[in-house]
Amino acid sequence: MTHSLTPNLDRVAGPADLRNMDDATLTKVAHEVRSEVISAVAQTGGHLGSSLGVVELTVAIHAVFNTPMDKLIWDVGHQCYPHKILTGRRERMKTLRQKDGLSGFTKRSESEYDPFGAAHSSTSISAALGFAVGRDMGRPTGDAIAVIGDGSISAGMAYEAMNNAGHEGRRLFVILNDNEMSIAPPVGAMSSYLSRMYANEPLAKVKSLAEGFEAALPAPMRESAKRARQLVTGNLQGSGTLFEELGFEYIGPINGHDMGQLLPVLRAARARATGPVLIHCCTVKGKGYAPAENSADKYHGVSKFDVESGTQAKSKPNAPSYTKVFGDALTEEAARDPNIVGVTAAMPGGTGIDILADRFPSRVFDVGIAEQHAVTFSAAMAASGLKPFCAIYSTFLQRGYDQIVHDVALQNLPVRFAIDRAGLVGADGATHAGSFDVGYLAALPNMTVMAAADEAELKHMVATAVAHDSGPIAFRYPRGSGNGVEMPERGEVLEIGKGRVLQEGSDVAFLSFGAHLAEVEAATRLLEKDGLSVTIADARFAKPLDVDLILKLARTHKALITIEQGSRGGFGAMVLHELADRGALDRGLKIRTMTLPDRFIDQASPDEMYHDAGMTRFDLYKMAVSLTSKDGKVVPLTKGA
Repeated sequence: MTHSLTPNLDRVAGPADLRNMDDATLTKVAHEVRSEVISAVAQTGGHLGSSLGVVELTVAIHAVFNTPMDKLIWDVGHQCYPHKILTGRRERMKTLRQKDGLSGFTKRSESEYDPFGAAHSSTSISAALGFAVGRDMGRPTGDAIAVIGDGSISAGMAYEAMNNAGHEGRRLFVILNDNEMSIAPPVGAMSSYLSRMYANEPLAKVKSLAEGFEAALPAPMRESAKRARQLVTGNLQGSGTLFEELGFEYIGPINGHDMGQLLPVLRAARARATGPVLIHCCTVKGKGYAPAENSADKYHGVSKFDVESGTQAKSKPNAPSYTKVFGDALTEEAARDPNIVGVTAAMPGGTGIDILADRFPSRVFDVGIAEQHAVTFSAAMAASGLKPFCAIYSTFLQRGYDQIVHDVALQNLPVRFAIDRAGLVGADGATHAGSFDVGYLAALPNMTVMAAADEAELKHMVATAVAHDSGPIAFRYPRGSGNGVEMPERGEVLEIGKGRVLQEGSDVAFLSFGAHLAEVEAATRLLEKDGLSVTIADARFAKPLDVDLILKLARTHKALITIEQGSRGGFGAMVLHELADRGALDRGLKIRTMTLPDRFIDQASPDEMYHDAGMTRFDLYKMAVSLTSKDGKVVPLTKGA
């Protein structure tokens, strides 16, 4: 007879089972959940460090509060793996972030225990307040609990929500999960403020927490070189915390890995709260797994790994990533131009800006999770005569759209937008897809919009952006490795609004915008085996369009197909608009725009996602054949194709 390694967790089918356990058993459950998280993520990859940091907190919240009637909202949601294990999804954890599997974030359609979907930061307090109002207006919902990290709480939206919540005065719980580590080390005044909230005073002077709990922080926290802990609510000056100034009752800080502190604090807060409460909970990212705790990024996002050693699976040697190509190209240009500066919103490594920072640290600005600020900050630097490269993922740049419109485009300021993770990105799913940037940027007067077909083109576009001082310019590129093309020693400055023709034919023309060019070339090889003559053109620019090129393609081919890694309303729509305005559609030109479909596409590998979207080489082949065959039918692919 084999003994289970998780005897206590095996008794938990859902959070209600936790409420029948004593505190000692809950502590054991937490240990078993931690092992389960490590085991699952070792096989799937994912956000490990953040999930390990909230294991005890997750068990304690579900044991104290009446979920799902009480609404537990995880900010960002990348720390929700323990939550998923405890809420009926344990058996599916090995499907995490895979096609048809569990999302890596909270998702309303996945479970009643996920009351509000997430994946972008700093939304949880706004959502919790919304649920609190729903409760107070008679809707069937209980308490609302927002769990937000110290990185996420640095964003302006969190303060807007806290200010509103404090003004409303409604019963609401915000748990500040303070682990001193967002994706990159948190920056700015908020982190400094939290740092100052910890003790220079000996702990003996601190008698109690706000609700009367005796405080006893563990030695590692006291001795932390970065942040000595201080219980501000009992400080000698008698002044309140920033959170109290905003109208919250402040409790903490408490040790987020000590069930002996967590459970009584949460129980008392739930029993006595009448208005908004902030519980300051100190945790260690990667807690309980030495390779994560000792890693610089605390294993924030990992590939599959060996549990014993912590060694992550290495991908096969390949062409350099687009992100690295951008970082290297920008650094080379910055070595020649002292006015070049880099801006990132808490993602220096993810955007390649860290490469620039290594060589020119005084010329890189990490503004924290604050995309709106990053854009306006960049706009003013451009107004001063600097050349700011504002490097933000497509999905996150959405958060600064008003600033792009009002502070950049309207004033025609030469901010350079480097848009990483364009197109479908794989395991992070719909929340992180770079689907909309072409449409939302190309709509703006004064904006120039480029997309790199491969890594060499990206290098040219960095050089082009450096040289472009007449207004804002953006260039987009995908996640992952390049195509292995030959790289130029230095990027060339491209002529604005001019595309290129890679090969000329007469039957069908592909007009590609961005990184789908390799699929176009593969589709062309299939078509040529069937005897079709194909033109391949790379637009390079969605704005301004190469009108001469587009009109020539329309005039000299039976059919024209545009292709882009973005949503409807983007490049293809711009081409159609231009052709219609110039009467090029009046003669019955056969034209199709291939874009992402008008729906969100769930996580899978990027190849699987583009298959779902109907954008593979075979889809391109079928489209071209249907437009050029007499009866519009698609013939079988040539044997051997």
